Amino acid sequence: MGGSKNVYASVKAYSKRGKLLTKSDFQTLAESRDLEELMTRIKNTVYGEAVADVQKPYSSQSIESALRSKLADIHYSIAKTSGSSGVLDAYYMKFIVSNLKLILKGKILGKSQEEIESHVNLHAEELIKQRDVIVKALVAKDFEEAVASLNSVEFADEIAKAAALYNEKKNLQIFDTYFDKILFQHLAGAMKNYADKEATKIVSMDIDFYNILSVIRGKFWGLQEEQIQDLIINTSPPAKELLGRMMAAGTVRDAFNELSSTKYKDLVPQVENELDAIAEFERAFEMSIYSASLRSFTKMFSFATIVGITKLTAFEIRNLAAIAFAVEQKIPTETTMSKLILEEE
Repeated sequence: MGGSKNVYASVKAYSKRGKLLTKSDFQTLAESRDLEELMTRIKNTVYGEAVADVQKPYSSQSIESALRSKLADIHYSIAKTSGSSGVLDAYYMKFIVSNLKLILKGKILGKSQEEIESHVNLHAEELIKQRDVIVKALVAKDFEEAVASLNSVEFADEIAKAAALYNEKKNLQIFDTYFDKILFQHLAGAMKNYADKEATKIVSMDIDFYNILSVIRGKFWGLQEEQIQDLIINTSPPAKELLGRMMAAGTVRDAFNELSSTKYKDLVPQVENELDAIAEFERAFEMSIYSASLRSFTKMFSFATIVGITKLTAFEIRNLAAIAFAVEQKIPTETTMSKLILEEE
């Protein structure tokens, strides 16, 4: 990445960092009595313009869709400003991957094209002229045809494997994991070209997060060791050994215990229930990635700040979408706030 572009993108990242919403901003939004009030309050934040075109009657889905378009604009602009960056391109793929997940899961569940379409936002694809790929899958008459429509994309093999394993296990989450693998494989490949230690730290955490959770979930779903192995992304020898020990562990709890001698030992959940333990671990790890992204701003003009702001803006939009859903469902403010990814006091 060019030096001057790096400097300019880093300055831009610092500027965006200064405009991130605070905990009290989120608290005010979460206290909204209904979506009407929430919209009024969002319009008083930096996201006012992003939601300006949302039509009444408001729904959490229409608010989230508008915010996702804004996030795509932010990430596209960061990537453009930085020049050519494989890491940022890989993070941008998340938009495409999440749309494909929505479409294929919708087809599995027998939803109509109209139903699926109402959940899909193609703004990110339009920005990079990739709309056709998604539309082909969307208009396919069923799951099999949608999978076949993707046989010429670069990650067609992984999609075929996801479909095959889903057909065997009938578990939609397996599908999610395979699609995440596409994203994180790109990230791992792109990371090899960067010398920035701080940026590499955040990206490595993301890849560890994916790999460790894939092993834990694979054990929970009762997958064979070779099936779990196929979900894993190639990583450093020490990490590979750790993942091997986790795969060989007798239970989910034993697999978690393998982490107790690693840098992630503080994230090991203490609850006995496996499902709760996985959810607790996932949240703790995400909080850890969030904190690392905040710390990336210690050194000006580094690529880490650009990766950091990409992560932080994604967390911010996710928090806003969670608040919109909670307000719509009349979930208590304290419950909502406890689920957000925010700095802990």
